[in-house]
Amino acid sequence: MTLPLIAYLAGVLTILSPCILPVLPFVFARADRPFVTSTLPMLIGMAITFAGVATLAAIGGAWVVHANQAGRFLALALLIVFGLALLFPAFAERATAPLVALGNRLNNKANAQSASVGASLLLGVATGLLWAPCAGPILGLLLTTAAIQGANVQTSLLLLAYALGAATSLAVALFAGGRVFAALKRSLGAGEWIRRGLGAAVLAGAAAIALGLDTGLLARLSASSTERIERALLDMGGHEPDARMSADGQPAPSLEGGVAWLNSPPLTMEQLRGKVVLIDFWTYSCINCLRALPYVEAWADKYREHGLVVIGVHAPEFAFERDEGNVRRAMANLGVDYPVVLDNQFAIWRAYNNRYWPAHYFIDASGVIRHHRFGEGQYDNSERVIQELLREAGYDPPGGLVDPNAQGASAPASAEPPQSPETYIGYRRRENFVSAEQRTDAVYTYETPTTLQLNQWGLVGEWKVMRQSAELSTAGGAIRFRFNARDLHLVLAPGADGAPVRFRITIDGRAPGAAAGMDVNAAGEGVVREERLYQLIRGGGDGERSFEIEFLDPGVRAFAFTFG
Repeated sequence: MTLPLIAYLAGVLTILSPCILPVLPFVFARADRPFVTSTLPMLIGMAITFAGVATLAAIGGAWVVHANQAGRFLALALLIVFGLALLFPAFAERATAPLVALGNRLNNKANAQSASVGASLLLGVATGLLWAPCAGPILGLLLTTAAIQGANVQTSLLLLAYALGAATSLAVALFAGGRVFAALKRSLGAGEWIRRGLGAAVLAGAAAIALGLDTGLLARLSASSTERIERALLDMGGHEPDARMSADGQPAPSLEGGVAWLNSPPLTMEQLRGKVVLIDFWTYSCINCLRALPYVEAWADKYREHGLVVIGVHAPEFAFERDEGNVRRAMANLGVDYPVVLDNQFAIWRAYNNRYWPAHYFIDASGVIRHHRFGEGQYDNSERVIQELLREAGYDPPGGLVDPNAQGASAPASAEPPQSPETYIGYRRRENFVSAEQRTDAVYTYETPTTLQLNQWGLVGEWKVMRQSAELSTAGGAIRFRFNARDLHLVLAPGADGAPVRFRITIDGRAPGAAAGMDVNAAGEGVVREERLYQLIRGGGDGERSFEIEFLDPGVRAFAFTFG
């Protein structure tokens, strides 16, 4: 089973998701028209428009968001006119009078048919601009891949396959619905009432989209509607990370494409022949990377004189991690003294077909990848692989296994896996957001209830929500999160002017005390001085807990929650 087929099947499943509801009236309003000249052009226009906009949104910047917002407004206006035309025959006659006059002058059947196709295609484009499907595991994978790999034919075709799957399920539903409408017209003479009912439904759908219900309430209702089926499709297709990225037995790809090398001049795989090489893909605000880092550092120190070369490939997740000064400062704080290449354009990442932080590739003295490990854990096994490859290369490595005894954010994860997932604050990958409004790239005053369900979160105060982060405009704003994990971390950055931002946290309404993380005191007080991951809660109880962080100064940027 190929990934395009999986994407197509995931699109088919969207018919089961409440997120499809706002666009259904626009589609069913064409149920009584010929399929080839009306329904098919509309669905094709919808699929192509969604694929194009989704591709641009995944790889572009704020200008794409603004352009799409303008397109959505125009599309809403067009579909409101369409709904009014269905609801009020007199309005339809006046609105279509110029087109009718043109058609009479042309008096050509082929031209009339072409006009019908063009009108349907236009409605499809408008529907594609308005459609905001719920981001299940498969759509999330497609959008993340597009964001990391940039614009390419493959990701656009996968998004198109997803949209065509949705169009297929809509076409089937429309075919069945069209027969029902036709039967009602024949038996009840209810054609006029059906048409007016569809007009009202179109206007209701437009109102739902204008109010943000398609990306707010309906997205939350859809959080788990098809997730199990989608994950089963990924499993069947072998698209879990380990299955997709394994490269054992292949020559190690080139290290070219990095924008800068730190702690070393540029290195090549040819220069490293005769050495055992460990490639570590990481980024400095990734909690999983930080927990693996003490082992990588310990291996570099222990085996440096015995034939091992450790190379860190720093592939940034957030925009601030592209800054060389930030990476240098983080490396100094973390004690990273081995070579690190800044892979800001993801050139090395793509060469290794990598999609995971952290990812470790173990390369023998002849330049062949012999083992890989994605994610945390299995450190003893990884070190034994290093020892075996060194012995094969003729070195005499020391025995035993390292025990870094790391502290703070680098301490090992809890034995019990957290029940709260990594959660992004920016709108590109946001989930479980419960604040009443969702304004993008504009300052808005948000409200969030004090009582939340597990893994729900929200903003309080005046925030500007952007693609990757949210920026606080005035002092006193807060973020609330209901979580279940031993540790809670939050990636934060000071404002554009670099001024420190004071904050105070509570857990279940009280100061954290002994549960305070390394970046706060027992009273829950801390300061954001640099762009990095902050450990705010460390232990302090089991089960669900309510977390709140209040910022006493404006300007802070919040990126993502992670748990351990």
